[in-house]
Amino acid sequence: MNIHAFVDEGLGNSSYLVDLGDGRALVVDPSRDSRPYVEAARRHQLDVAFAGDTHLHADFLSGSRQLAADGAQIVAPADGDRAFPHRGLHDGEEFDLGGLTLRALATPGHTLEHVSFLLLEDSKPLALFTGGALLVGAVARTDLVDPGRTEELARQAYRSLHQRILVLPDDLPVYPTHGAGSFCSAPAGAERSTSIGRERASNPVLAARSEDAFVAMLVASLGSYPTYFRRLAEANRRGPRVLRPWPSLVQLDAGEVRTRLDDGAVAVDVRPIEDYAAGHIPGALSIALRPAFATWLGWLVDSTQDIVFIAGADQDRDDLVSQALKIGYEKLAGELTGGMAAWRAAGYPERRIDLVSAAELRSSAVVDVRQTARGTSPARCTENLDPWPALGICPMDR
Repeated sequence: MNIHAFVDEGLGNSSYLVDLGDGRALVVDPSRDSRPYVEAARRHQLDVAFAGDTHLHADFLSGSRQLAADGAQIVAPADGDRAFPHRGLHDGEEFDLGGLTLRALATPGHTLEHVSFLLLEDSKPLALFTGGALLVGAVARTDLVDPGRTEELARQAYRSLHQRILVLPDDLPVYPTHGAGSFCSAPAGAERSTSIGRERASNPVLAARSEDAFVAMLVASLGSYPTYFRRLAEANRRGPRVLRPWPSLVQLDAGEVRTRLDDGAVAVDVRPIEDYAAGHIPGALSIALRPAFATWLGWLVDSTQDIVFIAGADQDRDDLVSQALKIGYEKLAGELTGGMAAWRAAGYPERRIDLVSAAELRSSAVVDVRQTARGTSPARCTENLDPWPALGICPMDR
């Protein structure tokens, strides 16, 4: 059995293509852009027959419906009440994969309907896909369903771990969905996969001596999270719209961009901060295109607004579109053709901003707009929580 991991460095998540040994494959917790899974399956001469979601994700739109449009059967927790065709699994229920078996283990905590998928051959456990129930050195946060139920769900997470997961063999490989850099992780670790025994021995959250101690430790580690998290679980329950063909950016001339902005669209400049500082459309947000682009887009921009992008000549438009669509941003009005040179040539105004190094700071008033990031490691702070991109004042931490 081969398991191929797909890591989203920006959101800090992993999804998995599982070779079932009969020419078919299962994808666990796919992201909305299903093309990487389909292409990898084709390279390995596999057909994607099944798509499994461990829970209603808050940080990305599931790609299960995209894969289902190509013939895959969706498997998901029965308690998720999804509004589209799928096979809902209850606790302990098994699903035949054609030689291998997928067993659902109810592991609420991160979400109410959460299940972990135990993959078996006959009765032998082969792998456990834990979603957010057990991570590398951590567990997923419990405040996303309802902040008022954070402690209640933390207690459910404790029981899920001790009654459903830690009773499994120590040598069982564990494949979590959330990991380093994920705002669903509390706190985040650097590695992506682990084993039951390793987590039993080294996971600091599992070392809590009581349920109360576990809850106190977990709740104390919770920081803020992007505002778009509040709407994606419901979007995943309803089912993301299937996109055929995969969209690309419409090209807009300077006059069309000006009209769109006058009509209420927001300009998002994805060029490096140095280019933005040298000249940008007045009012444009600077969110440089990088792995964490989707997180900042979801934090700063209203998903109901039309978005016009300003990009550099060598930037990856397909990556830009995919990052926007995976968090449910579909109102992509287009891109300024020719970039800022075309804007200037049309005679429209632009703004500039000075960038200063730490050594050049002269003012005694310095405002640090980064998060406090309670309970997180310095590595995570520098990876995802760099200075507020719309300001671009001092690139000390970039």
